[in-house]
Amino acid sequence: MMKFLLKRLAGLASPAGARARLSILIYHRVLPESDTFNQWDVTAAEFELQMDLLAGHFSPLPLTEAVERLATGSLPARAVCVTFDDGYVDNAEVALPILRKHKVPATFFVATGYLDGGRMWNDTVCESIRVLAAPTLDLTRWGLGTFELDSDVARRSAIAAILPAFKYLPAAERDTRAAQLGELAGVPRQSKLMMREEQVRALHGAGMEIGAHTVTHPILLNTAPDVARREIAESRSRLGEIVRQPVHLFAYPNGKPGVDYGPEHVTMVRDAGFKAAVSTGWGVASAQSDRFQLPRFTPWDRTPGRFMLRMVRNMRNTDSAVAAAPGA
Repeated sequence: MMKFLLKRLAGLASPAGARARLSILIYHRVLPESDTFNQWDVTAAEFELQMDLLAGHFSPLPLTEAVERLATGSLPARAVCVTFDDGYVDNAEVALPILRKHKVPATFFVATGYLDGGRMWNDTVCESIRVLAAPTLDLTRWGLGTFELDSDVARRSAIAAILPAFKYLPAAERDTRAAQLGELAGVPRQSKLMMREEQVRALHGAGMEIGAHTVTHPILLNTAPDVARREIAESRSRLGEIVRQPVHLFAYPNGKPGVDYGPEHVTMVRDAGFKAAVSTGWGVASAQSDRFQLPRFTPWDRTPGRFMLRMVRNMRNTDSAVAAAPGA
């Protein structure tokens, strides 16, 4: 009964037509099963439950279609899009069968530099802390102090402290530090964590959309303009080669407006030939939203009732949506 009440409230918050709201969900990974060291990504069982709720109570759409219908005032009630960032292998192996089962379309934003055996710096840090044999980790040389590693809780705490300390470092320094941790822990440089090119093609062949997410996932606001422009353009070009058709969608790495990217990067994305882009600014898109800075949110809640409630609440939140500039 509660789910149907929330569905009705969602319809009132996001009716069809000109007053419609577009909810865009962010996922990164879908884990085959629960993981002691990864408690932020959904498991396959949790993702299946959420996709069942979307299919039964909302109107899932491909992102390209949703953006076009948002602009023309023709969205259905309770419109929603599913998106994935980065390009993890479980997107193809675990998420895709669930999406196909429930007939939910999705867009996969891929950082091309990590395909075919690469690994993002943050995953190198997480895997290093997971497998380090030493009882402590001394990072005083980087101003981070010493971390106890005598329990799973302590290791999770170390990860939670190290990742934000590394995130906004210059890209070369960030990657070097992560690599040094990997060497200390004996983590192989090659990884099976990210997709292979043929898996990207398989997603596309299954009717899913492929979007660009730069080459090496830099914080664009901390990146030289010529490098940022190249990261944006080359990711689009490479993915176009892989799926054999133009790529029109982009996701800003990390994605917080004014923190991770600025107006100059919005211009770069538009100039590179993309038709729309998504941020991680929290909220829901309306007809007034800038199609090159569409807001998204992560559905953290795991139970059906809380997930539905989060969806309804987000549909009423347009504060984070970035208004379109005149003539945009």
